[in-house]
Amino acid sequence: MMAHDDKKTPEIIGFACSFCSFKASEMAGSLRMKYPEGIKLIEVPCSSRVDPAFIIKALIEGVDGVFVAGCHPGDCHFIKGNYYTRRKMAALKEMLDIFSMKDKLRLFWVSASEARRFMEKVSSMYNDIKEKK
Repeated sequence: MMAHDDKKTPEIIGFACSFCSFKASEMAGSLRMKYPEGIKLIEVPCSSRVDPAFIIKALIEGVDGVFVAGCHPGDCHFIKGNYYTRRKMAALKEMLDIFSMKDKLRLFWVSASEARRFMEKVSSMYNDIKEKK
């Protein structure tokens, strides 16, 4: 029975920009909002620092989903970082679509003050993956 429950719990890796999205996750924690278990968050200096190879490796090694969260377009602390991210993720999604894995990758923008939005995006992804599992 326990193994069955583990199988139903999706494992999701999230890359979060340290200036916005990661701060939103911290704020969510300080507001005692809980996001589902099975989500592992990795802080990165900018969403543009997430190499598509990291995402491909995570998916090959068996995670159920990967998300990249960054600052809203125009709010990047590195000026154009999230624009680069948007282009890279669009290209990666096209490639993943060939393998019917497009739904395993999500990109969203969350500012530091949007703890609730962070929770909604992460929970939505978690629930979508859990339904398909």
